[in-house]
Amino acid sequence: MRQLRSAQVTQGVERAPARSLFYAMGYTKEELDRPLIGVVSAHSEIVPGHFNLDKITEAVKAGVRMAGGTPIMIPAIGVCDGIAMGHAGMKYSLASRELIADSVETMTMAHALDGLVLVPNCDKIVPGMVMAAVRMNIPAVVCSGGAMMPGLVDNEEVSLSKMFEAVGARKANMIDDAKLFEYETNTCPGCGSCAGMYTANSMRRLVSRCPAMAHCPMFPVDVCSWQSTPVWQSWNWWKGISRQEISSTPEAFIMQLPVIWHWAAPPTAYCICWRLQTKQA
Repeated sequence: MRQLRSAQVTQGVERAPARSLFYAMGYTKEELDRPLIGVVSAHSEIVPGHFNLDKITEAVKAGVRMAGGTPIMIPAIGVCDGIAMGHAGMKYSLASRELIADSVETMTMAHALDGLVLVPNCDKIVPGMVMAAVRMNIPAVVCSGGAMMPGLVDNEEVSLSKMFEAVGARKANMIDDAKLFEYETNTCPGCGSCAGMYTANSMRRLVSRCPAMAHCPMFPVDVCSWQSTPVWQSWNWWKGISRQEISSTPEAFIMQLPVIWHWAAPPTAYCICWRLQTKQA
């Protein structure tokens, strides 16, 4: 039987100090004998698309336990491009992708995890986590959230793009402050990635079409209670993880370039694949 990567920190006399640190956090001997699966969650209270990822993360952890693994939650940062836009904050958005990739790789390799479940949803977070997974060639599953529901203004469905149009209309004195405020408070009715094929949804679409990365069902919206059900029911992927049938390598990812190119914005797809190839050089 293949030895687990996590045996480097959980097995043998020399690893007794490491085990004692696990016990300090409440882990049991039985849990340490199972595969250690990092659940990388981008949950935060500053990004609408990540606001309820804590619920999806808990469902993922339950699924890992049901499948015989030990889930270990690891946090990840994330920038909301919509909030960062229009000031110095936007200079940090693209750079955050590299920080996310580096931090996920750091946490995974430093603690010898056996596999990953990535729980992103927005913009640079999805590609950042995927880049980390393919660098390390360990089994990985992407379980993203879903898109924001449309808002309703004057009985018309609206999304964030309509909000930008409303700003232009106000500057042109086509609407007043009251109408602008109505758009502000009704355009984004709840959590989820911004409605529309912006970076977040195009990246989620990219991953869902790439066989090199196992992907749980991509939810249409991010506000429904039933969403947690397919998360933990989708653990037939676990069979692939435990036998390493799912291989996340730069080569495997780049082999899917025609698929990626079709479903993602070409500059973004090119950038991801170029970074993976240069990482191998």
